[in-house]
Amino acid sequence: METPSAIIYQFGPFEVNASSGELLKQGKRVKLQEQPFRLLVILLENSGKVVSGEEIQRRIWQGNTFVDFDSSLRVAVRKMREALGDDAENPRYIETIPRRGYRFLVPAVQRSDSVNRIAEGDKASTTAERGAEIRTSNKWIFVIVIPLLVAVLGTFRFFFASKRVLTEEETVVLADFANSTSDPVFDGALRQGLAVQLEQSPFLSLISEERTHRTLQLMGQPADARLTPEIALEVCERTASVAVLDGSIASLGNQYVLGLRAKDCRTGDVLAEEQVQAAKKENVLNALDQIASKLRARVGESLATVKKHDTPLAEATTPSLEALKAYSAGWKVLSSTGSAAAVPFFQYAIEIDPKFAMAYAALGRMYGDIGESILSAENTSKAYQLRHHVSDYEKFFISASYDWQVTGDVEKAEQTCELWAQAYPRAMIPHAFLSGAIYPALGKYERSVEEAKIAVQLDPDFPIAYFILSSSDLALERIDEAENTLQRAYQRDLKSPELAVQQYLVGFWRDDKAKMQKDVAEAQGKSGMEDLISNSQALALAYSGHLVEARRMSERASDLAQKAGHRGMAALYEVQAALRESLFGNKIAAEQRAVAALGLSKSRDVQYGAAFALALAGDYPRSQALTNDLANRFPNDTTARFSYVPTLRAVLALKRGEPLRAIELLQTAIPYEFGTAPGILYDSGNFYAVYVRGQSYLAAHQNRDAAREFQNILDHRGIVLSDPIGALAHLYVGRAYAIGGDTAKAKAAYQDFLTLWKDADPNIPIVTQAKVGYAKLQ
Repeated sequence: METPSAIIYQFGPFEVNASSGELLKQGKRVKLQEQPFRLLVILLENSGKVVSGEEIQRRIWQGNTFVDFDSSLRVAVRKMREALGDDAENPRYIETIPRRGYRFLVPAVQRSDSVNRIAEGDKASTTAERGAEIRTSNKWIFVIVIPLLVAVLGTFRFFFASKRVLTEEETVVLADFANSTSDPVFDGALRQGLAVQLEQSPFLSLISEERTHRTLQLMGQPADARLTPEIALEVCERTASVAVLDGSIASLGNQYVLGLRAKDCRTGDVLAEEQVQAAKKENVLNALDQIASKLRARVGESLATVKKHDTPLAEATTPSLEALKAYSAGWKVLSSTGSAAAVPFFQYAIEIDPKFAMAYAALGRMYGDIGESILSAENTSKAYQLRHHVSDYEKFFISASYDWQVTGDVEKAEQTCELWAQAYPRAMIPHAFLSGAIYPALGKYERSVEEAKIAVQLDPDFPIAYFILSSSDLALERIDEAENTLQRAYQRDLKSPELAVQQYLVGFWRDDKAKMQKDVAEAQGKSGMEDLISNSQALALAYSGHLVEARRMSERASDLAQKAGHRGMAALYEVQAALRESLFGNKIAAEQRAVAALGLSKSRDVQYGAAFALALAGDYPRSQALTNDLANRFPNDTTARFSYVPTLRAVLALKRGEPLRAIELLQTAIPYEFGTAPGILYDSGNFYAVYVRGQSYLAAHQNRDAAREFQNILDHRGIVLSDPIGALAHLYVGRAYAIGGDTAKAKAAYQDFLTLWKDADPNIPIVTQAKVGYAKLQ
């Protein structure tokens, strides 16, 4: 009998002899220690399947209580990958499945190492002995062997007719439909419709449009290249996917014939094939439903999940082929050109079908991306009203978007995304939501890092995932990790405005002015990027007191945004300028910028920033009215309830001469004050509740408490970033120590501020005050 140790595995240029413990590459031995080798054998035994950490521990380290299992496993995996020349970020052989285990990606050919020994043993047998054996066995052939062979063949046929040809961890590529009908409406529409149907499956996982677009670039193909079966096969191979799904539609008189085929992209073997007919054009989408459901079952999904997640396409999307085609074009344009360019396509899809829920949801997302939060909320709300006629997957997307962009209920959005990730383990978007929006707003940056890493692993060509991961590491002041993440993105030639801003912020953190200038130069003339970088420049300039130049850059950012039609983004630039002017004591300029911002947008974040600036500028009635309106408009909004409104009311109480009342009002903000302000862009707006509490303690002559609050700002530079309060905190720490009589610490803090502002513009009120305060300490 053959034991598992008698197996030799072959894959690529490698050969693994489980019996001798040897790993060979093209016949040459590769050194690999015992534990990594045993781990490799376990993965090969279960090729294509996820092997859990518990199973690995049981088989390799069972009973050894002195082993740090997690650390030992990581070392074993690393050494195994090194021996195979594999890359954890872009694996060819060994894939890490977050929270579940590891999977060997490439099918391994098995053969027995006992074959040669048996052959040699046969040579020792005499011809007579073998003849006798043959004569003796012949009489049993018809009695035992033939019936047994029939049974084996029957079992073989049953097994291969019912086996699962794909696994839950594998990804597939969806090719364009071959359209021979001469009707262009089918171009794009059928592929998008099939994608929607297949996305309902928790079993199948399609590679994203972003990853497809990125792979086409690497192949030297144009961004709008059709995914023919041949091109799709190459995309499949490059993305380490397992199969290509390619469809076709042809006319047969007045009828239509739809075909769908799943092909193994490594071997070219056809895994499954289906064909259906539609009596007329209006029935094509129904036929697509049928063919998609059949194929899902054929490639390995259970009938139970097919039945559970099988919303008809006309309900999940639209009954209109024209609307579906426009919707498909919108997603393609998004991945190649950006959110602003995709807006008209989703708008057109809605014009054709005003009940197209996912088109509203997509349009809401596009508007959110370009800073148009009011338009985003309007379209997302419409999608939410129509959500009962979409698939389960799309319902999660719409509900999470609604929780985040409309009600602002962060805790509910967190619950929705966690359920989404559980129901669809291979879906990237819930992890992007959690890491990029929800956990940063709650100040849970470690959790954000964990989720961002999962998002990167699920879709390594999604640039925003790298931005989120880098931002969260920066918030935790892991500057090297943040920079390494950006380098990984650029090595994959991934680009986005967000990545450009993050690159600039890393330069700001390191005080690398040459690098910052290079980032500015690279953004010149690039729509959607130049305005963001100009605004980041304004913040960095103001941080060191160069207010005149900062004003010029803010105006440039606002002008660029308005010329592009992005009034909401321009309003955010204006409100940041208003906050800066108010913090530096320029009341007239602060009021002007706040009014300009409100003239462009009445969004939650613009209104908050304007109300804050107006309160510091002394316009209390208008600030109070904006504060009350925020509280009434956003009763369930986590950020408004626990951060924005309490902070504004505290500022107004402080300005009325009630510092103790201000401190009391800020108690509700404490659990959320480490979170990022979700809508005041990337590099400002955070820790304002802490700043106001520090000012209130100063006004109440509680110097130790005041010093603690401002020091808290200085100790969290990765969250405060280039916001002016990060610079001003040095000054106010000095004032707090001066009130307490600690002259030495007070002088040191004043010197830190004046050194930072050594080249500051003259006549800034806060600089004049700082110089007077420092002189009193001499």
